[in-house]
Amino acid sequence: MPRIPADEILIAGEFRRGAGGPIRTVNPADGTLITTVHAASPADVDEAAGAAAEAAALHTWRDLLPHQRARVLYRIGDLIEEHAAELSALQTADTGKTLTETRALALSAAGTFRYTAAALETAEDSLTPARGPYITMSVYEPIGVVGAINPWNSPIASDAQKVAPALAGGNAVLLKPAEWTPLVSLAFGRLVHQALTEAGLPTALLSVLPGKGSVVGDAIVTHPLVRRIGFTGGTTTGRSIAHAAAGKLVPASLELGGKSPTIVREDADVEQALAGVMFGVFSSSGQSCIAGSRLFVHRSLYDSFLGELVERVGKLRVGPGTDPGTQLAPLVHHRHRDAVAAYVDLARAEGGRVLCGGTVPEGPEYSAGAYYLPTVIDHLPNSARVCQEEIFGPVLVALPYDDEDDLVRQANDSAYGLACGIWTRDARAAWRLARRIDAGTVWINTYKQFSISTPFGGMKDSGLGTEKGRDLIRAYQRQKSLYWGTDATPLPWAN
Repeated sequence: MPRIPADEILIAGEFRRGAGGPIRTVNPADGTLITTVHAASPADVDEAAGAAAEAAALHTWRDLLPHQRARVLYRIGDLIEEHAAELSALQTADTGKTLTETRALALSAAGTFRYTAAALETAEDSLTPARGPYITMSVYEPIGVVGAINPWNSPIASDAQKVAPALAGGNAVLLKPAEWTPLVSLAFGRLVHQALTEAGLPTALLSVLPGKGSVVGDAIVTHPLVRRIGFTGGTTTGRSIAHAAAGKLVPASLELGGKSPTIVREDADVEQALAGVMFGVFSSSGQSCIAGSRLFVHRSLYDSFLGELVERVGKLRVGPGTDPGTQLAPLVHHRHRDAVAAYVDLARAEGGRVLCGGTVPEGPEYSAGAYYLPTVIDHLPNSARVCQEEIFGPVLVALPYDDEDDLVRQANDSAYGLACGIWTRDARAAWRLARRIDAGTVWINTYKQFSISTPFGGMKDSGLGTEKGRDLIRAYQRQKSLYWGTDATPLPWAN
């Protein structure tokens, strides 16, 4: 993969310096400067949107047959896989994540493009049942220009989940990566640019426009040429985007926050549950919308389970993402680390008991990084702020429950409804609980497993609409009905 120039972003199919202010990208493992990138400006967004609209309207793109467009998607997937090691190293430097996780994210992005290509090749329009002297058909067409706005925690996987179906649907995309982590999205943009160039297609089909959400994000969302918005991020920003989309009468999909319950029933396999609970909240250093950050354990198991959990959490290895032995890498930014620490201080103030962690690790190897120890807290009611608000860090709050009704009441007593984990040997109880819990995804005796073939979305303040799944492309298209008259007799009203 060509080395990324220090100060170029992808605007309207060309790599050049953005007209916005400088973005200093910092390695959260040691605080060192990686590079400086100039953000996009509103004028850059306007230029990119105009070029995207022209590119999307060209017959050389809009009229490509599905298998021809799929060939481009397959090529992008192959390029991502070919450069997975470089993409992984870049993302680890930019986000702090472990190399194991960032490689998996890169390969997931490649798989997303391949699955989307396969779905595109096999997608069908439909012949609907006629109710008169006509043949009725339902067909799908491109929307035009799509705005895709992603967070910093899993950039390349999130990028693929929006860009792949948007391109498959025949659209052009304005992609805005998070201000803190623009580098892997820009590298991804270079690979897409390469695939488009090889295919002789307009490169303005994708722009990568880093910058502040309040500047670049707003410019994308409010631009009159942007006819659909896909957003992953915080609920407050999601509400603002939903209002803007409603004002323009354009569709928006919103994948927002979570405060997901993970449930240990009295009949659970304790060893399996212990490993699953830790992975569910502490992998990715807790920086995941689906993190199982509220632990509900049946009262009969509560003390013994929590005691063993705390002992194991205390042994988790904290270190840089480049160390193969690291289980918890640094948080993405020092400011974010401080925000997580403030929530733990709040828990103490609310009467919570910090059973382990609750501070930054000691030692010179940690002093310059954005590290925070994995933390377990109890002695708080479900109404406490740290039980209700998304912390987005390695912080687990444990609560006991007495019976299923008590459990469901507490688990559903949340503004969010993104995910849930259930640990039990009882299949009937698992089914019953899975249907009663307000969550878009429920894992039973596992956690944080994903498939591009399975729809993903949230309930309540966790979002609107879904990503992934067999129909992922249709969300980036508009539906049209066609009526073909079969009766040669004139319509009767004029007779």
